[in-house]
Amino acid sequence: MKTKILFPIFILLITGFTSFSQLPPVFGPEYKKIAQKDELTRVFISPVRIMWTSDETGELVKNPDVLLKPGNSQSDMSRVTQFCAIKSTETDTSSILLDYGKELHGGLQLVMGGSSRREPSLVRIRFGESVGEANSTTYNSDWLMGFSTDDHAKRDIVMEIPRSGLIEIGNTGFRFVRIDLLQPNTTINLKEARAILRYRDIPYLGSFKSSNPRLDSIWITGAYTTHLNMQEFLWDGIKRDRLVWLGDFHPELKTITKVFGYNEVVPKSLDLACEQYPLPNWMNGMSSYSMWYLIIHHDWYMQNADLDFLKKHKNYIVGLIDLMDSKIAEDGSEELSRFRFLDWPSTPNTEGVEAGYRALLVWALSDAKTLCDILDEKKSAQTCLSAIKKLNKNIKDHNDLKQAAALMAVAGILNPKKACNDVIAVDGAKRFSTFYGLYMLDALSMAGRYQDALDIASDYWGGMLDMGATTFWEDFNIEWKENSARLDEFTPEGMNDIHGDFGDYCYPSYRHSFCHGWSSGVTAWLTENVLGIKVIDPGCKTLKIEPHLGNLKWVEGTFPTPMGVVKVKHIKQPDGEIKTEVDAPEGVKII
Repeated sequence: MKTKILFPIFILLITGFTSFSQLPPVFGPEYKKIAQKDELTRVFISPVRIMWTSDETGELVKNPDVLLKPGNSQSDMSRVTQFCAIKSTETDTSSILLDYGKELHGGLQLVMGGSSRREPSLVRIRFGESVGEANSTTYNSDWLMGFSTDDHAKRDIVMEIPRSGLIEIGNTGFRFVRIDLLQPNTTINLKEARAILRYRDIPYLGSFKSSNPRLDSIWITGAYTTHLNMQEFLWDGIKRDRLVWLGDFHPELKTITKVFGYNEVVPKSLDLACEQYPLPNWMNGMSSYSMWYLIIHHDWYMQNADLDFLKKHKNYIVGLIDLMDSKIAEDGSEELSRFRFLDWPSTPNTEGVEAGYRALLVWALSDAKTLCDILDEKKSAQTCLSAIKKLNKNIKDHNDLKQAAALMAVAGILNPKKACNDVIAVDGAKRFSTFYGLYMLDALSMAGRYQDALDIASDYWGGMLDMGATTFWEDFNIEWKENSARLDEFTPEGMNDIHGDFGDYCYPSYRHSFCHGWSSGVTAWLTENVLGIKVIDPGCKTLKIEPHLGNLKWVEGTFPTPMGVVKVKHIKQPDGEIKTEVDAPEGVKII
């Protein structure tokens, strides 16, 4: 085994049409009806490190460092150009493992420089979010329908590649790529093996910097996690499930509003969700995700005050309120659906899930009431109040479930201090979850326990960074760190593979998504509670600035509004007082 680390080289090249006006003249006007511009940008990134080659002699894999150089996507058969030559024998394949340094969404472009065969050559391409995954075979679980590691996006591909020219492979989430030459007695010459990053080319208008670089890394990692999932629609994961899930949507929405402000992926995805799940269907087939739909609309309107968009969804919102109310009895019992889902880690605690589910319903109806007031739907607003009153006749016990206690605090049916003292703050980051961690942090803030929240954020989300994460994961338990190797390392004998040895439910082992948008909520929390920027009036017309620095010496950052970017800086003085500087655009009132 041979490992070589070189100085990172990121080569970026933007390609593709930018508008229909650039289509060749041979395409007449009628093509505008069937052609669609790619909304996203393609960028090529050279690998930053040769992780490993299968050849210890240097004879079967020659000049691998060539692949780290800048490329131009042009095949070359000249004698002056150096290639990475990969050779197989009668009995042995040859392999190379490449590290692109960051989690990416897209595929791989191979640029060829000839081969020993006139025919195509057979290779195996494996994409991985971790070193372990890139070296693994396809994993099939026996959970429910027998899910595979590549049933949403193909990550293990056996295919023929051309002798010269180029070929592009794959569309998934990855950081590592392994290439195996399977054709016996063959030599292929690789000129380039560049990752294709496919993303929305949009500015990061929000920012966060502090006296603690670890928190800064957490903020930007959460922002990037959601950014990668802002594809044609807002996905929950770039490897899987690559779908618009309304629960996963909410933490992503919170992050988008703090980092990017307005982006069309949000209304576009909400429109799609209503088309896919018309009433009386529940969003994604889950009643709790229809609750999140109402909360999302509330938070989106508070950020942008887009009344036309809200009116567009009025009939669905009002119909959903009526549907929910029709299933709530006078004694507070309800029969929305049998399936009560919060997040996967909470699933075994059925009593706690019941309490959290009902709290989520109260929260959703409360936000829906605000929406009805804006829409002047007085009858529906009253329906929301009546439904909440009925539900609060029958408040369930959280059963020591942190997710449930957090929702109950946010919904106003459990004192936040009691929720935190009894459940949420107990054992610190243990029993936190990537999805509901945002609401646990929110509950800690409501209880005034900002330093505890900062410590947990550092331990929990920072714990993923400690294990090599460049995006945040679908699930994480702080205990997984014990005796585990980082995702960007080979797992030594006797240690755990942080990717392959963990995961549960529908995401066991390498099926576990290492870029999942619902885990990004910590970014929004840092902006709202540490930088201290909260929206008071719709459209950000009034912002409340109330920083909570804990043990930080200073923090500064920016926040996007429809009127422009707000700049804030807080410096802790020797006497403990905080000096604040705010630069806000015209039209934004600061409290």
